[in-house]
Amino acid sequence: MNKEINVDYTDTYSTTKRNVVSLYLYLGIKRFFDIVVSLIGLIFLIPIALVVKIMYMISGDFHSIFFTQDRIGKNGKTFKFYKFRTMVPNADKILFELLEKDKELAKEYKINKKLKDDPRITKAGKFLRKTSLDELPQLINIFLGQMSFVGNRPYLPREKDDMGEYFDDIVKSKPGLTGYWQVMGRSDTTFETRCKLEAKYSNEMSLRLDIKIFFKTFLVVLKGL
Repeated sequence: MNKEINVDYTDTYSTTKRNVVSLYLYLGIKRFFDIVVSLIGLIFLIPIALVVKIMYMISGDFHSIFFTQDRIGKNGKTFKFYKFRTMVPNADKILFELLEKDKELAKEYKINKKLKDDPRITKAGKFLRKTSLDELPQLINIFLGQMSFVGNRPYLPREKDDMGEYFDDIVKSKPGLTGYWQVMGRSDTTFETRCKLEAKYSNEMSLRLDIKIFFKTFLVVLKGL
């Protein structure tokens, strides 16, 4: 059951209307934090990746544990996105086959751009998603400056048309490891509501809001365990 959230969204407000000095100070602090914390996180990513690899090998899956995909970044520029693989190999191909065969699944995907009970997710993948460990390789993207710890969801190029009027606002900011949508609605919102929340974030982003989202993320993850 999707949870509808009342989003007070308007595209009349823009970060460009702020004091330029305060905006650049905020962005500078944010980038410094991203570099330092992602560098520390990458050290811990190595043993975690080893454990994930063993989990997959035990289940008989010897394919790469990493998943890469083109995603939409700041100003609409695409970049190579990293995650721990949580689905079977050739997941996109299987998805299109499923949607072609099952009209109900196709309807669900059209509304939410995802499937609630996705049959492509592996047993190890379910654990990784529940604990949000599948997101950790995005530390690479953060360190490279393609993403930030707090930002909007890194959308797929094929989702650009579905983002509609919200696209220009959403791509004002870098995609994030966590964001306004994740702490407000997590996975229980429709695609349109998600876009509204993320357009709102791009237009109202601030250090105070980022700190609030960053710490609230831990509460959301713990609640989901």
